[in-house]
Formats: sequence, C-alpha cells, structure tokens
Amino acid sequence: MKAFLEQLRGVERKGLAAPILLLMVLAMMVVPLAPPVLDLMFTLNITIAIVVLLSVIYVLRPMDFSAFPTVLLFVTLLRLALNVASTRVVLLHGHEGTQAAGHVIEAFGDFVVGGNYAVGFVVFVILTIVNFMVVTKGAERVSEVSARFILDSLPGKQMAIDADLNAGLMTREEARDRRNEVREEADFYGSMDGASKFIRGDALAGIMILVINVIGGLLVGTLQHGMSLGDALKNYTLLAIGDGLVAQVPSLLLSTGVAVLVTRMSKSQDMSQQVVGQVFGQPRVLAIAATVLALIGFVPGMPNLVFLLLAATCGGIAWLLAKKQRAAAAAPPPAAQAPSAPTELGWDDIGRTDAIGLEVGYRLIPMVDTRQGGELMARIKGVRKKLTQDIGFLIPPVHIRDNLELQPSTYRLLVHGVPVAEAQVYPDRDLALNPGRVFGTLDGIQTTDPSFGMPAVWIEPGAREHAQTLGYSVVDCSTVVATHLSQIIQNHAHELFGHDEAQALVTQLAKQAPKLAEDLVPKLLPLSVFTRVLQNLLAERVPIRHLRVIAEALADAATRSQDPVALVGQVRVALGRQIVQEINGMSQELPVLTLGAPLEQVLQDSLKSGGTAIEPGLAERMHRSLSDSTRKQEQAGQPAVLLVPNGLRPLLARFTRQTIPGLHVLSFDEVPDNKQIRMVGAVA
Repeated sequence: MKAFLEQLRGVERKGLAAPILLLMVLAMMVVPLAPPVLDLMFTLNITIAIVVLLSVIYVLRPMDFSAFPTVLLFVTLLRLALNVASTRVVLLHGHEGTQAAGHVIEAFGDFVVGGNYAVGFVVFVILTIVNFMVVTKGAERVSEVSARFILDSLPGKQMAIDADLNAGLMTREEARDRRNEVREEADFYGSMDGASKFIRGDALAGIMILVINVIGGLLVGTLQHGMSLGDALKNYTLLAIGDGLVAQVPSLLLSTGVAVLVTRMSKSQDMSQQVVGQVFGQPRVLAIAATVLALIGFVPGMPNLVFLLLAATCGGIAWLLAKKQRAAAAAPPPAAQAPSAPTELGWDDIGRTDAIGLEVGYRLIPMVDTRQGGELMARIKGVRKKLTQDIGFLIPPVHIRDNLELQPSTYRLLVHGVPVAEAQVYPDRDLALNPGRVFGTLDGIQTTDPSFGMPAVWIEPGAREHAQTLGYSVVDCSTVVATHLSQIIQNHAHELFGHDEAQALVTQLAKQAPKLAEDLVPKLLPLSVFTRVLQNLLAERVPIRHLRVIAEALADAATRSQDPVALVGQVRVALGRQIVQEINGMSQELPVLTLGAPLEQVLQDSLKSGGTAIEPGLAERMHRSLSDSTRKQEQAGQPAVLLVPNGLRPLLARFTRQTIPGLHVLSFDEVPDNKQIRMVGAVA
C-alpha cells in the first residue's frame, strides 16, 4: 500500500494525474465495464460528491476552493461516462434479471423504491425536479449575477488598490497580490457561471437517458430476447430507474455544493459556524419561536407532544444563551491594584508629548482594538513603513488613545500634542469617493473626503458593489483614517524631524560613505545646521531619502556659506532630477509659468533692499494670479510649476506653500538639461 501511494505521488509530481484521469473517464464511454467495476465506480462517484459537498461547507471563502469549476467538470464527465457504461450493460444483460447491472443499481432500484417501478419513477421525477428546477436553476442565476457584478466592479476595485498604494496603506508586493486576487475572483465567478451549465445539462441528460433506457430495454427485451411485455417492463424499468437514481443522487449533492459556494460570503468562519451563530445564536429569536410552537401545541387535534417538545427545546436553548450573555455582561472588571502610598514628585512625572497622536471617540474604539477585529493598527503600521521609505527618515510611532470629549464617531490627529486635523467617520459604513466622473448618484450621508476634500458619500456596506459599478472609489472607514493620517504626516514631516533623527541619518551615512560623513558633520557643518537644512527640504515636500547626494552637495556648498536657506538652494539643484521627476514623471516636456518682467524686477529690488516679505497689496494681486493659473493647469491635467530665478525661489516658495499647495516653485538651475521647458503663461 505504501509503495502504491508513493507511485501515486510520483505521478502527481510529474503532472500526469489529471490527463490520466481524463483519459480513463473518456475510455469508460467506449470500453465495456463488468458489473463489479460498475459498482466500484458508482460508489466512487457518490464518495467524490460527498467529499466535494463537505469541502464546500467547511471552506472559509469561495476563492479558497478555486479549483471547484474544474472539479465540477471532471465529476460531471465521470457521471455521464458511467451512464453510458451502465446503459450498455442494462441493454445487453437486462433480460437476465435486476442484478445484471451490478448490486448498486439493483439496490437503488429495489431497496430505495421498494421494487415498484411506479414508485421509483415518481421518486426519480421528484429528485429531478428538485435538482433541476430548484437547486440548479437558483445556483445558475446566482452565479450569473455574481459574475456580472464582479466584472462590473473590476475597474473600481483596481482604482481602490491604486489609491491604497498611493496613500501608503500597502506595499507594492501587497498591491500586486491584491490585483491578482481581484483577477482570480473575476475568473472564478466567470468559471462558476459556466460550470453551473454543466449541472443543468447533466440533469437534462439524466431524464433523457432514463427514457432511452426504458424504451430501448422494452424493444431489446421483447424483440431480441422474447420476453413478455410485463417482464421486460419490470426488469428494464427498475434497472433504468436504479441507474437514474444512482446518477441523480450525486448530481443533487454537487448541485447543492454549487449553490452553497456561490451564495457564501467571505468570512473567517465556515458555514456551520456562521449558521449556528447567526440563526441559532440569538436567544430572543428562539424564545419567540418557542412561544409560537407552544401555542400551536395547545391547539386541539394537533400533534401536541411534538410541538410542545420542540417548544421546550427552543425555550431551554434560549434561556441558556440569555444566561450566558448576562454572565458575560456582568463579569467584573479586572481587580485594580491596591493604592500605594503617595510618593514624592520627580522629573518622571512630567507628561511626555507624543510626536504623532490619534484620539478617537468611543464608537471608533473597535477600529483600533485588534481583539475586536480592528484593522486600523495594521493600516497605520503600513502607512509608517511606506512613508519611511518614501520620505527618508523613520516616522515615529502613532500614539492612539480614546477621548470621551470627542463626538462618538470623531477622531483627531495631533502633532507634538497640538491638534492639526479632525473629522467624523462612520465605522459601520463605507466611503464612496467621487473621482470626478461617475454615472449615477448614491443614497447615503453626503460629505467630503477629509484627506483631499473630494466629494464623497457614506454608504451602506451592501451598496459597495453598486457604487463601484457607477465609477466611485469605495474605501472602508479604517482606510479613510489611515489615508488622512498619511496626508498629515507628509504635511508636517519637517516638524517630526529633529536632531536625533538627523544624527541617526549621519550614522546611516557613515555605513555607506564613512569619509563623507566624517568630513560633513561636525567638521564642515554643525549638526544644528544640517538638521535645519533637512527640515527646510521636508517643509518643501522634498524627500531626503537620497542622503548621499544631499551630503555631497552640502559638503561642496558648506565651504562658501553656512546659511541654511542658501544650502537648501544648492541641495535642491543637486536633487533637481528627482524633484522634477516627482512633479512631471517621465515626460520630456515641462510646462511652466514665469514671472512677468516688471514683477520680477520689483521682487528683485525688494530683496536687494533687504526685504523678506512682499508688500500686502502686491501679495494679494500675485496670489490671485497664481491661484488662477494653478487652477487652469490642474483642470488641464498638467502640473502647475512656477519657474523663477534662484534668488527669488525661497521667497516665493514660502509665500505659496500653505495657500497654493498645488503650485511647485522651481529655480532655473533645478531643471535638468534633458527636460524641455514649455512656457504656458506669465504672472503679471
């Protein structure tokens, strides 16, 4: 037996198992089979159907049984091949008696239907109606609708994955896995839509094979073997019905498996746990059912004992469940430690301010509690990892606490203990974002996305597929909070970066370029100036991940100036290719705005006279003109870039940083030589 199993494993490893089984199934339609072999194959067919049905019941997600459509095709071919083989045996040897086609067919034709072909015919018809009209028809419809909705929602799901990737909620590997999962889900439900046709065709084939066997058996028995019409009718009808029942029972099992699989939702429980928990796990429902059964049990003429027994059973289960729930609710909290004697105050009693804080209302606590299935902690970890890689320094941990002063569904983001953003979310709903082009409206709570200010709607989870079909990007509540946190961290990265982070970067640089790190800090630049330069770069949304390029630029410029503003300008020139790449991608042409000659001269004269701010009236007119130009560029789908002389760039970048966040201010030296500049307008 061990050697046989080893041979089977060898065949499987070589990829020969499926072709051999398929050829064997097809050969059964041609090669005559002896009755004992038929018994073995019919028993194997029933066994496979039971195993497949149980596998469907205990699977957690439909996608976990992705091979089901292929298995369904193989089992259907096996059953049809057995029908052909048994039909050959019935017609050739049916005149010898009901045992001519094997004991399995005889048992189904005799034991199951009592040897009465009229009863057998009725039972077969009922099984066929149940299989074909109820189970198969319903499963086919569910498969068809599921496949259509999955395919319609495919673009929306791809957009949601891209949005999560851009927001830092997942890595590229996770995004690739999610895309593969979405594609496999579409393929699976499309295959299930076609596989349900196998079951439908199999049911029709069973009816036709039964009729052909009865008519063919009567003709063969009476004309070739000289049997009387009564004997031929008895033998061949029982054999045909037994053959039909042997095939129809596994077919019904597989049809049930198809229906169960396509009606399952993705959960972390198998079907039995879901049914018990959702149907029989509610004491109020069982108590009401017990009351109704008891009332029916007291009606004269009813089977009182049966109804009263079931009423008592339901009532007992309801009482036990209610008792268990009350005990869980009344469980005392963990015993608090006995208060210790008061101690003298010390420096440790000074409150520590966290770099990044997240405060949540009490309705949002389950989102951050992993024991209750909360996903926000994992999302925040993914955000920190993504931003650490993109920005270039270790993002500090996010301290999460509940705040009873907040509204129940409100959260607040803090940087160094100071609130910087606040928004309201609905943990039991999904947020449908309007990307600018949708094909319908949604029912729900109208709002705006807290991260980017896009119009959005809080919708019920059941409307997610419909919203994606209309072109909305749908995200859950945890994703909304994590995306908002990502945006806040990027906007305040310069506040999160300090001397400790700068020293850590110098230490990392010493591992790659020890001589450069040794000469730079503290020989050429104090750590405070190095920190200030990196903070200014982060304030202008320039990542500092290319630390070696930054250090080399600083080492070259530090011999001429120690001014952080001047040093930032030199570093930006060294990082020009990276800066322009993030603004305009791989495009060879860079559309830019420039300053009008009179305006540029006024600003240059102001700088020469020692001015560090723009005259209020001039600032208002400049802001209006820059805002209009930026809006036009964004509406045209192009980046808004203001190209100015090197000396004016720090002044104008500081002027537009907060009020016009979509405008990028570059100096002439920052544009790489391989980029072509296209003038789109001048700011007067």
